[in-house]
Amino acid sequence: MDQVFAPWRIDWVERSDRNAEFEGCVFCGIPERDADREYNLLARGEDAYILLNNYPYNPGHAMVIPHHHTGDYRELDDAALLAKERLVQRLVDAMDDALSPDGYNVGYNLGGAAAGGSIGEHLHAHVVPRWGGDTNFMPVVGDTKVIVEAVAETYDRLREALATQEGVTDRGEGALRVER
Repeated sequence: MDQVFAPWRIDWVERSDRNAEFEGCVFCGIPERDADREYNLLARGEDAYILLNNYPYNPGHAMVIPHHHTGDYRELDDAALLAKERLVQRLVDAMDDALSPDGYNVGYNLGGAAAGGSIGEHLHAHVVPRWGGDTNFMPVVGDTKVIVEAVAETYDRLREALATQEGVTDRGEGALRVER
């Protein structure tokens, strides 16, 4: 019998209250902390930021999150929309360089739980790299998804690729700074 080793999932399995350490919105709280690497915050822009998903569908699964707190896509102004989508472009370029996927799923779960999202009160775009054959019998038969790389390793690879882009400043271990 093959074993699937995914030790980082235990935090999710054993959690009693998701995001309990944050008094309000987790997506508003993370950028306020001085713990970018701990929270997998990859890059900060003036109007949005890039955050790796702690429990990814595939290695590299990240989110682009506007700083403006809203669950309604229509409430974002032009600057926030453009900044967020430019970060999606940068992220896709970094994923191409660091992970070489065959394609991407990019999308929003608008409407919270009804749309399949777990955090509906703060809009965020999911960017999921895809490879031919990344979906196999395990999710269908075993109700198990195999993630082949630890989130911390993916963080390092994507951070390195983002750091080479024009308009990106590396100030050390924390998140990269991104100009518009």
